[in-house]
Amino acid sequence: MSAEDLEKYETEMELQLYKEYRDVVGLFAYVVETERRFYLTNNVDLQVRTDAGETYFEVTMSDAWVWDMYRPARFVKNVKVVTFKDVNVEELAKSELELPKE
Repeated sequence: MSAEDLEKYETEMELQLYKEYRDVVGLFAYVVETERRFYLTNNVDLQVRTDAGETYFEVTMSDAWVWDMYRPARFVKNVKVVTFKDVNVEELAKSELELPKE
């Protein structure tokens, strides 16, 4: 596979992922962003933990969708993320969930 073929494949996968996101975003109430992933979820619990002087975040989600073009299944029943990096949790208003028509 050439570099051009790989780039074309990745572009097609990203477009397919965006279309899937557009189709499912209305099903979810929260957006959760971590260092490595972007999630849509209906249930999220964020806990700040401290151990041996280090602070980290523990995020537990259920009924989630993961923005990751390399995952064969993006819907997951339960997710637990532990990270030392920032975590952003936003509750979406229903009006924010409507995407513009193309």
